[in-house]
Amino acid sequence: MDCKDLAVLDAVLGSRAFICGPQATLADTLVYSALLDKLPNTPRNVVRWAQHMAALSSHQRQALPEFTNVLSCGQMQIDSQLSELLTRTSLNGHSPNQSTKNFSSRRSLSPKKASVSNGPLSPGRQGKKSIGSNSKGAKLILKTPKGTRDYHPTEMTVRRKVFDKILAVFHMHGAVEIETPVFELKEVLTGKYGEDSKLIYDLEDQGGEILSLRYDLTVPFARYVAQNKIDNISRYHIARVYRRDNPAMTRGRYREFYQCDFDIAGSYDLMLPDAECVQVVEQVLSSLNLGEFTIKVNHRKLLDGVFGACGVPCEKFRPICSAVDKLDKSPWSEVRREMVLEKGLDDEVADRIGEYVKLNGKQDMLDILKQDERLKDNADAQTAIKELELLLHYTALLECDANLLVDMSLARGLDYYTGVIYEAVLKEGQEPVAAELAAPAKNKGKGKRKGDGDEEEEEEGEGGTVGSVAGGGRYDNLVGMFDAKKRTVPCVGVSFGIERLFAIQERRMRQQGGKLRSSSTDVLVAGACKGMLEARLSLCALLHKAGVSAETSRKLNPKFLSQLQYAEEHGIPVVVGVGESEVQEGVVNVRCTTTRQETKVPRAELVKHLQQLLPTIDQ
Repeated sequence: MDCKDLAVLDAVLGSRAFICGPQATLADTLVYSALLDKLPNTPRNVVRWAQHMAALSSHQRQALPEFTNVLSCGQMQIDSQLSELLTRTSLNGHSPNQSTKNFSSRRSLSPKKASVSNGPLSPGRQGKKSIGSNSKGAKLILKTPKGTRDYHPTEMTVRRKVFDKILAVFHMHGAVEIETPVFELKEVLTGKYGEDSKLIYDLEDQGGEILSLRYDLTVPFARYVAQNKIDNISRYHIARVYRRDNPAMTRGRYREFYQCDFDIAGSYDLMLPDAECVQVVEQVLSSLNLGEFTIKVNHRKLLDGVFGACGVPCEKFRPICSAVDKLDKSPWSEVRREMVLEKGLDDEVADRIGEYVKLNGKQDMLDILKQDERLKDNADAQTAIKELELLLHYTALLECDANLLVDMSLARGLDYYTGVIYEAVLKEGQEPVAAELAAPAKNKGKGKRKGDGDEEEEEEGEGGTVGSVAGGGRYDNLVGMFDAKKRTVPCVGVSFGIERLFAIQERRMRQQGGKLRSSSTDVLVAGACKGMLEARLSLCALLHKAGVSAETSRKLNPKFLSQLQYAEEHGIPVVVGVGESEVQEGVVNVRCTTTRQETKVPRAELVKHLQQLLPTIDQ
């Protein structure tokens, strides 16, 4: 396979998910096998397709259906070249692995079968095995998709506590909640994320709109503001987003995860909304009691000014910015190598950039930059410095500057940022996240784990460090990209990495000892002997009417000891017991689960007694 073939594939895959159309077929398997040794040099669309194919095991790729017709891409020359490529690939006998070298020859295709059609896919494909399905006789392995996880009741309890604390801060700032669809038109998301666009999940074409799963909540918010002609709003949004990233489960990085966004849209005075966003970050992280953290800030115009003063061509500002954004994960030597070898930057220019991106501080650093020979006549840089000085002043007045640091290495690679950018990180090595909290313990500590074509799943040498837990910035032009009249609405916001915060908080709670209580039940109504079902249900109804959270066994005659054990295991603080003698006397037995102290209380006074007792019990 040569560069001409790669160009053909790139053109075809730019308009659909797989070679023949919206579904993967044997054609994808054959071409993927022929392409394996070419992957480092392939165009973006082909890389995206190859990543989809790599996510399938070799067995799943072999089980894909044959193809008869290929949807036209609208260009006769490309259609002809694709037909020739498919015929040539099938005749060459490429196979996914050596053990199945005769696989393609057994299903070899004639040139007629490799022809391109302007019509729909052949009906003959109906009823074939779908992607990911097991062939006959294969054992089904139950697992969550890579980069995802299940959450157990105790873990959901932690999530609820974290959400409550974050929402309390958002409400304190007068934010309102919105919701947007989990998928958007692909063209809404395209071109907004720079090099990260390759991580967007494209949905299979169902013959209608071309859709993709949302990558973040910011671009959908900008679309929402433009579509509804909103001039100003302070909003929050908590929802799942999807990224086809290399998951690092021990670091709280997933392919499906929650984001928690706070954004201010509207024309306001300089740096006031930006300072409020810094305050929100400070208040959220402080309320979660995560320990020491740093809120790094920088300015896109300052970075652009540095790049221009160092000799970076304007068309390379964003690619170089994406490279600088990797400094939190890679040493300068690797970032410099990327700038020179991959981005085509001169060695001297890269070295000049290196002088600046290593700087950090507060007003003292800004004073140095103001007098810098390269920057003192640069309009962008001087404007950004003045805005950062104003930001430091406002955050000092808001008393949220104690953990603030102007860091020149902070770049944030997303293309839509236009002004101040920020990122919150936990102090290095402070809160490693135990692998068992995020994923099964298998292969723990082995660094990398790969399957058939799978991407790297665990990162070597990270030791479970969580790192960044929040980030954001100003994006004044994003709304205008969606408005028919190019009406702009300035915006600034921050997004919290909820999954990482969950993992840290869960580990901290476990370290403090005691069980995490997953149930919100305050009272268990227990029968002390047989035949107490009616009495138990009557007591539950009484408590529910009074707003007391109560439950009882769903068995007719449960053993009394089993009911007490249930209360202890689920952290239910109070057990209300009733037996034959209690029914005759019109009383109940109130038992504190932790101390095991029991008190007889008249049934008529039970609600009042519980309302006084429950607040005094440490739950």
